[in-house]
Amino acid sequence: MAAVDESQSLEYTSTWIVASVCTVIVLVSFAAERGLHHLGKLLLHKGQDSLFDALQKLKEELMLLGFISLLLTVVQGPITKICIPEDAASHMLPCKMPTTTHHVSETYHPQTIGKRLLLSAEPAQHCPQGQVPLLSLEALHHLHIFIFVLAVVHVIFCVTTMVLGGAKIRQWKSWETESRDEHTSRRNEPIPELATRQESVHWRKSAIVSWMMSFFKQFYASVTKSDYITMREGFIAAHCPSNPTFDFHDYMMRTLEIDFKKVVGISWYLWLFVVFFLLLNVEGWHTYFWLAFLPLILLLLVGAKLEHIITRLVQEVDDEKAKGNEARVKPSDEHFWFHRPNIVLYLIHFILFQNSFEIAFFFWIWSTYGFDSCIMEKLGYIIPRLLMGVLVQVLCSYSTLPLYVIVTQMGSMFKEGMFKQHLQLSIIGWASGAKGGGS
Repeated sequence: MAAVDESQSLEYTSTWIVASVCTVIVLVSFAAERGLHHLGKLLLHKGQDSLFDALQKLKEELMLLGFISLLLTVVQGPITKICIPEDAASHMLPCKMPTTTHHVSETYHPQTIGKRLLLSAEPAQHCPQGQVPLLSLEALHHLHIFIFVLAVVHVIFCVTTMVLGGAKIRQWKSWETESRDEHTSRRNEPIPELATRQESVHWRKSAIVSWMMSFFKQFYASVTKSDYITMREGFIAAHCPSNPTFDFHDYMMRTLEIDFKKVVGISWYLWLFVVFFLLLNVEGWHTYFWLAFLPLILLLLVGAKLEHIITRLVQEVDDEKAKGNEARVKPSDEHFWFHRPNIVLYLIHFILFQNSFEIAFFFWIWSTYGFDSCIMEKLGYIIPRLLMGVLVQVLCSYSTLPLYVIVTQMGSMFKEGMFKQHLQLSIIGWASGAKGGGS
């Protein structure tokens, strides 16, 4: 049995083995495709058009992953035949290179038990003396697995965040129902919740105090009933004053579904970030550790900014009331960074991806190289990274995402989900027909 080579080609592989493996692969792939197809039909049947669009976006990402997988498989032969000077390959390593010649040879001819490859594992024989392959077959294989794991973890984290965030937003439905039911009775009365909040506005006008309160408020009461009612009435007064019973909560849920379609994908700049990290993951720099702080810092900054916008809106209402004008929130893009509310969505997208990257990278290193790998670093670096990953996921789901959904409605323009799907399609069709008729 020792003569049997684990890397032998299909020429010397039993046909029943080849047929069995192909059968399993085809059945699993077909089951996944049919599962996604039936899920799409179910979403359409329940009228979840935005979630159906998100599912289509997910299929696009899977197709991109399939293309990346195919590309890596096709080019792995030419890549392993590219030789570079050994000195060039010894710089910017994630782990220290063994000093002995014997160990260097093993590095480029890995024969670790349990990590065999489908192809031959002797790529360095064609390289002349003093040169090594640009990338070994094992390194390509591991990179292939990492890209797949990263994409899967990102999708799981996005779905988890949207589900938990959506559950938090659904708790506001009672506030919406109460506001609509009481509209007639309190039409000419001041808003009690707003008046209560205004009692503490006078000392919130200090910029430092205001930002400090906004920072800490995101941890315990990111959106209160007074916040919801105030912003709801401001939105209705600005965008649909003729319909005071407008279902603001239903509108927010539609915008959340539309934004999910954007967040679930992996944009080009996120892939660029992956490349940038892989470049800086050098031994001794502890890049993996310091990078774990980035999503937490950005998340806290975004949460504080959204809370601060609520405070500014209330301050403006208080100022208008002092002048004798109507005390009502006035939505405006001026409250947001660069007057663009959609920047917040890009930041949340990046935060979710970065957090997914941290967790995916951890489990990939653990499963591929073991817990004692030099890339994993010491236990003192591992525990803080995992804790920050959990904190970011929980805080983003239950605080930052609900804040984003309601506060970004305070921009100058309403969002795409203003109208239900069938009405929106009718308006688009009418506009296209009018434009075609005019031309």
